[in-house]
Amino acid sequence: MNAIYLIGFMGAGKTSVSRKLAEALTVTHFDTDLEIVEAAGKSINDIFASDGEAKFREIESAVLKTMPQYDAVIATGGGVVLAEENRRQMRSNGTVIFLYAEIGEILQRLEGDHSRPLLHENKLEAAQSLYSSRLPLYRQTAHYEIDTTSKSVSEIVKEIIVSMN
Repeated sequence: MNAIYLIGFMGAGKTSVSRKLAEALTVTHFDTDLEIVEAAGKSINDIFASDGEAKFREIESAVLKTMPQYDAVIATGGGVVLAEENRRQMRSNGTVIFLYAEIGEILQRLEGDHSRPLLHENKLEAAQSLYSSRLPLYRQTAHYEIDTTSKSVSEIVKEIIVSMN
């Protein structure tokens, strides 16, 4: 089986869904954000604070290149699609699934979450702006789009499996 990349906005369910999907398919699970933290030796917030977003994106692209091309489910960060090389790499090395969620639900899911460096100020405005700028990139990159709005992780996993068969 080719690798499965889950893309989507923060709060769309990539981490939760990727774990359950990997379990259901009996393959290895990877989360690029965790791999970035391990590679950099510091948290994503610390990378943004000390090195800036450009350095974070550089590490993110390097980490993405190390991901397996077979028998893996890979949860990516919400901004992975910003680099054309990342979009191209994911599409050519696996199956890309865009986990879509309505912005209202995303904001509900992220309420009280202070771990998102790009949403520290003007959360609502920042989220809406990032969401609209990334939406076309998610759709352009994905082989499949799954709406996660008001669905459980189990429902989403079943829908992914059905859509890929």
